[in-house]
Amino acid sequence: MSGGGNGRDIRFGIVGCGMISRFHAEAIRRTPGAAISGCYDAYRPGADAFGEALGVPVFPSLEAIASDGAIDALSICTPSGLHTPQAIAAIQSGKHVVVEKPMSLTLAEADTLIAAADECGAKVCVISQFRFSPAVQEVRRAIQAGAFGTLAMAELSMKYYRSHEYYAQADWRGTWKMDGGGALMNQGIHGVDVFRFLLGPVKSISAVTRTLTRKIETEDSVVAALELESGALATISASTSSFPGYPRRLEICGDRGSVVLEEDSIIKWDLPFECPLPVGERASQVASSDPTAISVEGHQMQYANMVDALRNRAPLLVDAKQGRQPLEIILGIYESSKTGKTVRL
Repeated sequence: MSGGGNGRDIRFGIVGCGMISRFHAEAIRRTPGAAISGCYDAYRPGADAFGEALGVPVFPSLEAIASDGAIDALSICTPSGLHTPQAIAAIQSGKHVVVEKPMSLTLAEADTLIAAADECGAKVCVISQFRFSPAVQEVRRAIQAGAFGTLAMAELSMKYYRSHEYYAQADWRGTWKMDGGGALMNQGIHGVDVFRFLLGPVKSISAVTRTLTRKIETEDSVVAALELESGALATISASTSSFPGYPRRLEICGDRGSVVLEEDSIIKWDLPFECPLPVGERASQVASSDPTAISVEGHQMQYANMVDALRNRAPLLVDAKQGRQPLEIILGIYESSKTGKTVRL
């Protein structure tokens, strides 16, 4: 595995040249010690336009970009169903990987990817950029310090809106084979990841998913009740049918204090010490109705973490094992809804 020794740039190749790849390219451009050395997409006109805009070579195949010795890591920005096989192909070609969420569509896939990374000594960074938010980090410090007392309740609400046209624009969206799920797996996974990062493992899940308004295979609405390993109770709700769409909201309540996060902003801080961050400022970047309305800053922080890991052996905040955690919850919710039974993790 190459790793950018002697202080040289870590050279990334981008696989998949759709909407999200623009955020990856800009994040790499802004990250000291990182550079883009090529791109590939099965849709060649899109790849050509992307490569021309960046001024980088366009590779004719995944095999070609994965085997190029001038590239250290591949950024996988393709539809979700391709993430695991393409990441494994990259790893087996000697590359490190940055992979968009979800890293896999099943736990078996995730475990195969984790095993491949371990066997080859590859770094796998799973995009979960909200973990890097100062607000999320501050709430985590408060939880770890015991500031909430006994955690009692948590509520994650993700009322998004995606139009019929959004699903019609790409035939993989809303399919089990290529999207792996709907409102929860595609739009909601970031919220579930923050939920798991802050609140720890889930013990059991009872859930109902429905497809109420969209002509898709997967769910557009879901409600789940969870018992956490800590003993706290929680709910997760998600939708892509909630016009006009509202910011993601996570309430965490304990017997000594509570906090409310809206996207990556703290809007309520009822803990026994002052919050070192601004409180009450509404989130400025909200993708509840527009998937492009996100900031590149989170991606940039994640690329900085990847560069530090490859140069200095720093730990990855979201490696493949961490990337598996929200999948376990989401797939448990799907299983509970399918079987009508409580699922124990």
